[in-house]
Amino acid sequence: MIKEINSDAASRMRKSIESLKHDLMKVRTGRAHTSLLDSITVDYYGSPTPLNQVANVSVLDARTLSVQVWEKKMTPVIEKAILTSDLGLNPATSGELIRIPLPALTEETRKGLTKVVRHEGENAKVAIRNIRRDANSTLKDLEKEKEISEDEERRAQDDVQKLTDKYIKEIDQLITTKEKDLMEI
Repeated sequence: MIKEINSDAASRMRKSIESLKHDLMKVRTGRAHTSLLDSITVDYYGSPTPLNQVANVSVLDARTLSVQVWEKKMTPVIEKAILTSDLGLNPATSGELIRIPLPALTEETRKGLTKVVRHEGENAKVAIRNIRRDANSTLKDLEKEKEISEDEERRAQDDVQKLTDKYIKEIDQLITTKEKDLMEI
């Protein structure tokens, strides 16, 4: 029973870390990468469809992305979706190819993005702590129902705390790495 609670908490914490990694990929550094456009959806014949399912997204150079549209009539729709996204990008279309130059990050923008990164990290830490709280309350319930002893509960809570510390440390490392990437010119 205790092992199940620990493994459940560990898997939920891993999912929180993966979610944080995914969120951090959306925060752009000075370099172009295709995952920057992952959050964009396009109206494809009435249904919202991810951009990478209606076009080929690739990196032309360090500061330029290209979107090769598969259907010519989708070009203006994709261009509008990129413009209206909250990424602050300004696409340039030539035929079926959309070029997206990434503007250079100013010092002020970089500092703003580090705040966003810290906020995402704090959200992930809160999620980890909530998982710890859930696991500990489950352990307390088991102890109240006399399914486990008080010593077993205490040991299990120590194990959950060790898991929590491990994942919080991993979050701190991810945030530090991302901030270093952002402040790099």
